[in-house]
Amino acid sequence: MNCRSIRLLLVVVCLLALPSRSPAPLIYRPGEGWSYEPVGGEGKWQRPRAKDQLEVAQTAFDQHNFNLALKAARRVVKVWPLSDYAPQAQYLVGRCYEAKGKDEKAFAEYQKVLEKQPKIANFQEILQRQYEIANKYLAGKWFKLWGVIPIFSSMDKTAAMYEKIVRTGPYSEVAPQAQMKIGAAREKQSNYALAAKAYETAADRYHDRPQIASDALFKEGVAFKKQAQTAEYDQSTAGQAIATFTDFMTLYPNDPRATQAQNTIGALKGEQARGSFQIAKFYERYRRWNGALVYYNEVLVLDPNSQYATQARQRIDELKKRITQTASK
Repeated sequence: MNCRSIRLLLVVVCLLALPSRSPAPLIYRPGEGWSYEPVGGEGKWQRPRAKDQLEVAQTAFDQHNFNLALKAARRVVKVWPLSDYAPQAQYLVGRCYEAKGKDEKAFAEYQKVLEKQPKIANFQEILQRQYEIANKYLAGKWFKLWGVIPIFSSMDKTAAMYEKIVRTGPYSEVAPQAQMKIGAAREKQSNYALAAKAYETAADRYHDRPQIASDALFKEGVAFKKQAQTAEYDQSTAGQAIATFTDFMTLYPNDPRATQAQNTIGALKGEQARGSFQIAKFYERYRRWNGALVYYNEVLVLDPNSQYATQARQRIDELKKRITQTASK
């Protein structure tokens, strides 16, 4: 290699080693990541004071320049995390992500505000924004992989969003509806046990709000009914449904759904009677007369007016005769 080539190589190495910033539109800053900036405008949005930096963010947001607003707001949070301007900047970060359609990210950024600044002036508004975001996912919006690729709808993650809202502000304006939506999310995934639990919590916690409490109690009964009717008939869960609907009619006798609750109780008792009748027939088939008697009698206790009650009385009389005949031999 000749001397000229060596000198040229040394010049290139020195230039690469100099701490200069590329004029390319993509700029990387430690702790802030990559950002796009026009050539010649690098860093011109930065300010030496938190107040001024927040003004840049707010002005950019008002002008719908959400990329610049996001950069400026995030810088306030990072550089001046303990300043009086950090909470508003963090709020703006959430607003920017929401405006850009990145709802899951927006929800998480709003959560940071509420957890770090629970006394922020627009606390209720932020909770309301989180609630509206969660509603989108309840309606079927897909969650995104890496915040970019829509891949699935998840009622588990949706329920978790509502749970955060309730946990952050349990007695806020939006919390009762958020608690109810936890039940709705669980119903969508056919997890009726968790749905009933969510509605029960709503009815207990917000008992002083009749509209919420009555709706929660009724839906709790419906969830128990659905759970009882899945797979093999679940008599114990049917009993919970009956008890819940009975409480509903006792507490809210003038509710328009009281008649529906009464009819549902009748249907559930009829199903309970049918279940006991089938169990009694099973015992009778294997000549276990005493066990059959127990369940035939249970049919009469559960619903003495059901279509199975007449047959149960006949079988009780017949079995008693057989038991007596067997004992006399």
